[in-house]
Amino acid sequence: MCVLRDAFDFESPSDVAELIAAENLEAALALHLYRGGRLLQGHGIPFGVIFGGTDLNEDANHKEKNEVMGKVLEEARFAVAFTEAMKDTAQMQWPHATGKIFVQSQGIATIPNVNFNWNTFLQQSEIDQNADNLYVFLVICGLRPVKDPLYLVDAFSEWHQEEPNVYMLIVGPEVDPAFTREVKDRVRRAAGVRLIREMCQEDLHAVVKSCFALVNSSVSEGMSAAILEAMDLEVPVLARNIPGNSAVVEHGVTGLLFTTPQEFIQLAKRLVSDPVLEKEIVTNGREYVRTYHSWQVERDTYQRLIGKLEASLED
Repeated sequence: MCVLRDAFDFESPSDVAELIAAENLEAALALHLYRGGRLLQGHGIPFGVIFGGTDLNEDANHKEKNEVMGKVLEEARFAVAFTEAMKDTAQMQWPHATGKIFVQSQGIATIPNVNFNWNTFLQQSEIDQNADNLYVFLVICGLRPVKDPLYLVDAFSEWHQEEPNVYMLIVGPEVDPAFTREVKDRVRRAAGVRLIREMCQEDLHAVVKSCFALVNSSVSEGMSAAILEAMDLEVPVLARNIPGNSAVVEHGVTGLLFTTPQEFIQLAKRLVSDPVLEKEIVTNGREYVRTYHSWQVERDTYQRLIGKLEASLED
């Protein structure tokens, strides 16, 4: 039996201790070394951890968080990184963890809602469906600074004023209240940009499948599931050129990488005007995901790793 809980539901390890006792839990797997792993320390049950991009790109630069994560790794039976580069970064930060870090990319399975009504969604989002050749660019992210959803807003708004048939949609949960207010204020004043509250996965996959392109403008990423899901759904990807994104997006092959808002607009215009390029990127992206991000392979890896936790129970 598996109990799935959000780390944000717990304020301290003692809250987790109560959960362990109430559910009679025997082992645990935490997503995010700092956010989830620190809650599992000292309970006596074997556990593993999965690195998130925030762990290695942000939290590791904070002395106190870095020390906490190092202690979590001492206690963890294993840790999983999505890429070899993430593994290398982790081993440089915490050399004592060498030998217990495994690489497993995210497995992808998409389940778009077949009953989702795209036209109704556009109407509710106040997007002009009558515009000739409508192009919707989709940004999926939690509203927090590291995801930088405002990075392209001004440049995109200028483009929309030139060409009213292009729109940008930002979809995601309100993670950081203060930053969410800033995002809402900026989007309210930006022509052609809309902010949509978070959606269930099936509806979100339907939106991805119906949009023109998926956009990622994060400051840092571990491995963006949204990028991989867009590839699986045969939608072209435009991503900010950062290590986490360039690890899965090969420029001009499986997607397009940009380094400035101006370059994003140039590439977006090129994609709109070049259906041959769009088709090539979509075909290559789908093939890449199906080759390197199999959910069956991911499942087998985690079954093997959970076996390590079971073995430690028997010791």
